Amino acid sequence: MDKSVIDINFFATAAEDLKRYYGLAKHQAWDVQELSWGKIAPVPEGHGSEAKRERRQAMWRSVVTQQLQADELAAQVSLQLLMTVGDYEARLYYSTMAQDEARHYEAWLRLAKESGGACEPDPYLDKLGKLTMSADTLEEKVWLLQVAYEGLVIPRFHQIATAAPGTILAEICNKLSVDDGIHHGAGVVYERLLLSRATNKTKRGIVLLTKEMWPLFVQHLSWRPRERAWATELMHDHDREMVRSHTAEVLRLGSEFDLDLDLST
Repeated sequence: MDKSVIDINFFATAAEDLKRYYGLAKHQAWDVQELSWGKIAPVPEGHGSEAKRERRQAMWRSVVTQQLQADELAAQVSLQLLMTVGDYEARLYYSTMAQDEARHYEAWLRLAKESGGACEPDPYLDKLGKLTMSADTLEEKVWLLQVAYEGLVIPRFHQIATAAPGTILAEICNKLSVDDGIHHGAGVVYERLLLSRATNKTKRGIVLLTKEMWPLFVQHLSWRPRERAWATELMHDHDREMVRSHTAEVLRLGSEFDLDLDLST
């Protein structure tokens, strides 16, 4: 088959996939007001002495704060993407993603207030945010936010929801796992389309940016605020396994896009 025909078919399929994700995002859209505010606990309340309950509350506040931070970054980058993309179907899709991320930020902001207020921010998440916001190309931003970050965070939402049953926190995490699954799927489709038209220089830029990002991401994975610092030693083996599995997943994603990633630190 003629290469021009293959290219036309590839672009047409990508456009249809983006329209499908646009439709999914519209269908899955939800209202923050419809969560069970006032009916169930914001976060797990715990048992035992007042000191133990306060310690547990502080731990969950720190989890909410980290997610609030992450979605502030996602909201900012999704707006950058909406204003940057040129493909019609992609602009349609990113209009929904920007709304999703604003809704996520609203939900975390309200949950932070309901659970006692935000606490110590994650310094490595701040650095990752600045790195992603200042990325030079559209390809780099889509790769970092949708292919890498959102692909890795979905299991984390499932873990939090399982650990916090019957709470607003679990409700939000369950909804975000669906939303971010759509974001990740659309990002994979669009990144593949973008890279089919990209120069080798652009692809090398993604490889170099990923190498710069990865040490910060590893530090982010194992960082804990004061409220959870007591768990650092206990979670050492878990953290090491999480870094190993996340490294393997990013390398797998890179291979799907023929990117020769180097994640050595």
